[in-house]
Amino acid sequence: MQFDTWLLFAGAAIALSMVPGPNNLLAMFNGARYGVVSAAVGGVGRIMAFALMIVITATGLGVILAASETAFLIIKWVGAVYLVWLGIKSWLAKVHDVDADTVTGSGQVVLMAYPGAFTLARTEFLTAIGNPKAILIFTAFFPQFLDPAQAYGAQFTVMGLTFLAMESSVLLVYGLLGGQVKGLIRSARHMRMLNRVSGALLVGAGVLLAFTERTRSSA
Repeated sequence: MQFDTWLLFAGAAIALSMVPGPNNLLAMFNGARYGVVSAAVGGVGRIMAFALMIVITATGLGVILAASETAFLIIKWVGAVYLVWLGIKSWLAKVHDVDADTVTGSGQVVLMAYPGAFTLARTEFLTAIGNPKAILIFTAFFPQFLDPAQAYGAQFTVMGLTFLAMESSVLLVYGLLGGQVKGLIRSARHMRMLNRVSGALLVGAGVLLAFTERTRSSA
C-alpha cells in the first residue's frame, strides 16, 4: 500500500474502533472490576473474532454473508439475546461484602470473584462475533482502500493487521478508563452499582442491536 493510503486507513480504523459499543463496554467494565490486565486478557477474544471476520471477508465469504438477509437476521438476533443475557447476568452478579475472607494478604479488597481468563476472552469473542455490523464494516470499509494495481492479498493483510493493532490499542484505552474507576470502588454497594450500570448498558446494547436494520447500500 502507498504510505498516504495506509495513513488514511489507519486514521479511519482507529476512529471506528473508538466508537462505544458492547465490546468496548466489556473492556471498560472488566477493567473496573478486575483491573487493566484482565481487560487486556478478555480483549484477546475480541481480536480473535475480528481476525476471523477479516479472513472471511478476504476470502469473499464476507460479501455473501453481508448480502444474505437470513444470515444477518440470525447473527443479529443471536447477538442481541446474548447481550441481554450478559446484561441480566451482570445486574444479578454476586458481590461479596467486605470481611476477612475478601481481603487478600496485601490488604486488597476483593468484591467479585475473578471468572478466569478463558471466560473473559470467550465473552468478548462471542460478543464480537454476534454483531453482524462488523462483517458489514469489513466488507464496505476495507475495499475502499484497495488499489487494483497492487497485490490484493498483501494489501488486505496490511489492512487487517493495522485494524487489529488499532483495535488492540483502543481496548487498552477502555481498560485503562475502567482501571481508573476500579480505584474508586471501596464497598460492595459501589460494586453493585457498577454491575447494574454495566447490566443496563449491555441490555440496552442488545435491544439496539435487535432493532438494527441492515444498511443495504453498504453491502
